[in-house]
Amino acid sequence: MLLEILTPERKLYTGEVYGVQLPGTDGSFEVLDRHAPLIAALGKGKMKVLKDKSHSEQYTIEGGFVEVLNNKATVLVEGATAL
Repeated sequence: MLLEILTPERKLYTGEVYGVQLPGTDGSFEVLDRHAPLIAALGKGKMKVLKDKSHSEQYTIEGGFVEVLNNKATVLVEGATAL
């Protein structure tokens, strides 16, 4: 699945990933390869990018939205910091 993480200032990440774990406003959730179409609000918290089954990156995000469509996840966040 293709993942893009965008902030108002810049593109933070673009690449093929296994999945992404996100802090939703009602609790954390995970989007994996070939996920059904989805739009969801994100709260403050930790986002984990699963590059494959054994490698990942973590970011702290300030809230935003995620859109999943045609095996592409676009994460729009107000701010993000790599951990």
